[in-house]
Amino acid sequence: MPPPPTPVQDRRLELVRRRLEERERALSPFAACSFAGRGREREEAPSPVRTDFQRDRDRIIHSKAFRRLKHKTQVFVAPTGDHFVTRLTHTLETAQIARTIARALNLNEDLTEAISLGHDLGHTPFGHAGEAALGELLPEGFRHNEQSLRVVEKLELGGRGLNLTWEVREGILKHSKAREDILAEGWGTASTLEGQIVKLADSIAYLNHDIGDAIRAGLLREEDLPARARETLGRAHAPRINTLVLDIVETSWAATGDDASPDGETPAIAMSAPVAAATNELRDFMFAHVYEWEGQQAEASRARAVVHFLFEYYVAHPEALTSDFTRPEDPLVRRVADYIAGMTDLFALRAAESLGFRS
Repeated sequence: MPPPPTPVQDRRLELVRRRLEERERALSPFAACSFAGRGREREEAPSPVRTDFQRDRDRIIHSKAFRRLKHKTQVFVAPTGDHFVTRLTHTLETAQIARTIARALNLNEDLTEAISLGHDLGHTPFGHAGEAALGELLPEGFRHNEQSLRVVEKLELGGRGLNLTWEVREGILKHSKAREDILAEGWGTASTLEGQIVKLADSIAYLNHDIGDAIRAGLLREEDLPARARETLGRAHAPRINTLVLDIVETSWAATGDDASPDGETPAIAMSAPVAAATNELRDFMFAHVYEWEGQQAEASRARAVVHFLFEYYVAHPEALTSDFTRPEDPLVRRVADYIAGMTDLFALRAAESLGFRS
C-alpha cells in the first residue's frame, strides 16, 4: 500500500476538491451538481481530485462494455470499410455534441459526458436488428437502453456493477426515444437538463453520421435528402450539425438561468418548431431509404437469424456460457441474452459459424 498522505498533501487535495465544487457552483442554477446529487447505491469515499460525475465518466471509459463498442455495428452490419461508423465512434460523436450544448448553456459537462459515454453500453451486435431479435426471444422484450443500465448496475466488474451515481444511471435509461418524433419521450424525460441534452445529441449524431455512411455505401447522394431538410438544416454534414446545435442552444436558453423563465417554469431542452419538423422529416426519410432499405433488410434478416441461432443453442447448452458477463443467479434465458448482447458483430458471426450456423 502507498504511504498515507502528508498534512501538506492533504491540504492540497482539499484545495483541489474545493475548486472542483466552486466550478460547479458557478454553473446555471438549473445545472445538476455532483455534490448535491442523489448519490450511489453503495456509499463510497469521494475522490480527492474528481467530482462524482467525473469519476463515473472514467469508470465507463475503463469498462469492458465500452471497449467492445468499437466492434459493434451502428447501421451497416460488420462493415469492411475503415470509415463506417461503429457504436464507439457514434458514442464519441454524441458526447462531443452533448458537451458543446451543455457548455453553451452553462450546464454540467461532466454529467453530460458520462451519460453520453454510457448510453449505448447495452447495445447488441448487429445494431437494432440484434436488439429486435432478442426482443422476440425474451418474454419481457429487450431494449438497449434498459440493457445499458443493466450493464452498469449488474454486469460489469464480475456482477458488482460500476456503482454509478443516480443522475448518470437515469440519463442512460431515459436517453431512448420513440421512432415517430425526435422530441418524443419514449422511456420518459430525464430529470436533469444534462440527460435531456444527451437524448437530442444522440439523434443529431446518428442522423448525420448515418447519412454519411449511406452516401459512402452508394445508397444516397446529398441532393437526395428532403428539400425542407436541406434548406432548413444545411446541405452538408457540418452545417447540419451546427444548425441543430445552435437551434437547441437558442431554444433552450432559459436553462442558462440568465433570463427568468416565464411563470416560473422549469426550463427544458428543446428545438424550435421549424427545425424539429425538418429533422423529423429527415429521420422519416432515413427510415424509408436506409434503415428499412431492401438490402439493409436482407442484412438485418441474416443478423436476426444469427441471434436466434445463438440463443437457441445456448439455451440448449448452458454449459457453453463461459462469460463473466452473466450472473449465475439469473434465469437461463436472461443469462443467454446478457451473453449475446455483450458480443461484438464479428464474435457473434464466428461463434455461430463455429457452432454450425449456415446462412
